[in-house]
Amino acid sequence: MIDFIFILNSIMLGVGLAMDAFSVSLADGLHEPKMSKRRMTVVAGVYAVFQLSMPLIGWLFVSKLRSAFSVVQKFIPYVALGLLLFIGIKMIIEGFKEKNRGDDEDGEKPAAKMTAGILLLQGIATSIDALSVGLTISDKKLPEAALSAGIIGVVTFAICIAGIVIGKKTGEKLKWKASVLGGAVLIGVGIEIFVKNVFFM
Repeated sequence: MIDFIFILNSIMLGVGLAMDAFSVSLADGLHEPKMSKRRMTVVAGVYAVFQLSMPLIGWLFVSKLRSAFSVVQKFIPYVALGLLLFIGIKMIIEGFKEKNRGDDEDGEKPAAKMTAGILLLQGIATSIDALSVGLTISDKKLPEAALSAGIIGVVTFAICIAGIVIGKKTGEKLKWKASVLGGAVLIGVGIEIFVKNVFFM
């Protein structure tokens, strides 16, 4: 049944799920302080689409393939940790390379933009634990599950835009340190997802 409580629960679920994506968006803004508004929309949109899709995939698994879902669920924290460690370490290395190149204080050399591949990996890593949301909406019919997932996606988009804006403003001041800090944030998010899912689930 779709009512106020259903909408509110979906919004709160979206806020909770978007926290990892927010942290990664913050790191993206730190790493790329000159990011255009169009690119910000694309980045936040990718995270939103993944956060929207994963609960629906989880719903499908739980509704139709419950035994398969239990197998897949075990690997979620390991995949997220591996992806975010890889991307985070890469950003830290890039930051120190920029420092060693001796870029001037005005930062004439623009920060390297993240590739589409990296963006997709970040989208997967930050949303893969949202598969578990399939458990919370498994009793819903497809239209209700889709609406809940859509609300989660909209909330994620808004939160990620905010994260990028904050990261950009900070990144302008930190110069090469922004990439190092951004990488550290990604590693921290990966560890948080891993610990949360392995030790507290």
